[in-house]
Amino acid sequence: MWAKTRYYIPSLHWIPNYSLSLLGGDLTAGLTVAAMLIPQSVSYATSLAKLSPVTGLFSASIPAIAYALLGSSKQLNVAPEAALSLLVGQAVTATLRSDPHTSPEDPEAIGLAVATAITRRQVGLISFVLGFFRLGFIDVVLSRALLRGFVTAVACIILIEQLIPMLGLVALEHTVKPETTLEKILFLVEYGFTKSHHLTAVVSACALLSLVVLRMLKASLRQFKWIARIPEVLIVVIASTILSDKFDWDDKGIAILGNVPIKTDGHFIKFPFHHHHLPYLKQTTSTAVLISIIGFLDSIVAAKQNAARYSYSISPNRELVALGAANLAGAFVPGTLPAYGSITRSRINGEAGARTQMASLACAAIILIATFFLLPWLYYLPKCVLGSIVCLVVYSLIAETPEDVIFYWKMGAWIDMTLMSLTFILTIIWSVQVGVTVSLVISLLLVVRRSSKTRMTILGRIPGTERWKPIDESPDAQEDTPGVLIVRIRENLDFANTAQLKERLRRLELYGVHRSHPSDTPRREQASVLIFHMADVESCDASAVQIFHELFESYQARDVDVLVTHLRTEPRAMFERGGIVKLLGEDMFFEDVGKAMLRVTGESPAQR
Repeated sequence: MWAKTRYYIPSLHWIPNYSLSLLGGDLTAGLTVAAMLIPQSVSYATSLAKLSPVTGLFSASIPAIAYALLGSSKQLNVAPEAALSLLVGQAVTATLRSDPHTSPEDPEAIGLAVATAITRRQVGLISFVLGFFRLGFIDVVLSRALLRGFVTAVACIILIEQLIPMLGLVALEHTVKPETTLEKILFLVEYGFTKSHHLTAVVSACALLSLVVLRMLKASLRQFKWIARIPEVLIVVIASTILSDKFDWDDKGIAILGNVPIKTDGHFIKFPFHHHHLPYLKQTTSTAVLISIIGFLDSIVAAKQNAARYSYSISPNRELVALGAANLAGAFVPGTLPAYGSITRSRINGEAGARTQMASLACAAIILIATFFLLPWLYYLPKCVLGSIVCLVVYSLIAETPEDVIFYWKMGAWIDMTLMSLTFILTIIWSVQVGVTVSLVISLLLVVRRSSKTRMTILGRIPGTERWKPIDESPDAQEDTPGVLIVRIRENLDFANTAQLKERLRRLELYGVHRSHPSDTPRREQASVLIFHMADVESCDASAVQIFHELFESYQARDVDVLVTHLRTEPRAMFERGGIVKLLGEDMFFEDVGKAMLRVTGESPAQR
């Protein structure tokens, strides 16, 4: 019992066995990631989610503490993500625009309520329930092409969204009110050069250029480990804040972060379910589901990469439960964004020395200290610099896209290319939800289509032996007995892959293993004996048994003998309960194909 408890709550294992020799690396990693994450979280909350900077900082700390105690990945860093923050921001914007008042009385309170409805009531619960019911396999159901199309589209949307504050066009945007991504592109084309605030644009460009140059310098000097750990984002934030204060940029029209109060209404922890959030529940459910799925996919990829790199194992189901619990824990703090793992941050975490979840605890503690004590120091931080920081993230989001496109083209993977392109186009033209939902449906239909076709082949005998091989894989294999068709079923049987079994067997009987059209002239005579080789069938559900019973009855009505070989214990028990053994008779079940052929022909292989 204690072993199972430690399995499901990993902190009960790693904390008592923690070695102080790992503390230096974990603390260094925590400090390194925190230095990067503090300005990033502020940027995501302010520029993407349209919320207070505090929401981003709380989201980078509280969920991380819960995950460190429950998660199985030692290097995974759980915090707000750019794509997920954008989804929250779009939900907040849509709610504000649907408000019956022209100008909502308290837009900040409405935005916080929408974010709370998504994070508190739904995202954490959805992830937790998916993990509890062991649905962690969804990471292999959804194709990489779909995810790549989504991430690329989101990167483009983020870039377009951030160009508006970077050019000082926020006030004009509130007047013109472009809604879709296409409308915002046209808005930038029309007003970007004529109405932009020149000083804001210059500061944005200089901040972005500084970030790019510093990152390039770090990449070229990677042999010096201390240089690789320099947080270029934090350097740019500090420098721009100092310059803004010294040269009074706020008086010259540049929007600054200003005073950021931490509103807890006297209570830091609140019960996550409140009737004030109910009006926003239905309209944010689709967004919450999307965030849960995309967040988990990104997290599990990062967790698996680190597990492979540092030689330990993880469980997708436990990760789902831990991520759900982390977001539920964050829901008890007023104002949090959905928090999931990041491939980039987790890699940096590991490279900086993280070897246990203690690194995440250290990072969360540093961010909490910064939240309560360091925010006033960012009073003069230009908001356009936050946009530049987010734009830097765009590069990392689309960095692998050209490589994937070239790979799909080289492989001739036109379905993957189409799925990726469709996700990208629909996301840009309509919305993130439409793009991903349509592509998800298509992806799942492709999975269902492939899984609905039972894998099976025709066996032929290798001359002079008692070995039977697939005739499409072994040139020497021959069907040497007229009227006898030996079919090998190569997977487990269930309701999905046996629904079309009768039609597929008919086509196999008339046309063989090669592709054909139903209008083609049959290439083979109908069989008088069918032998089913079922060594690969380990399980068989009730629906499959029912379909086989009907199938065997139809063969008997045609006077076709049906024999079964290599039937395992579990499928045989199902066949007995379903009446198939009684229908065919005990004497029609054999240990191998050789004995079944002896029953059919009355001759041994040597005699043949």
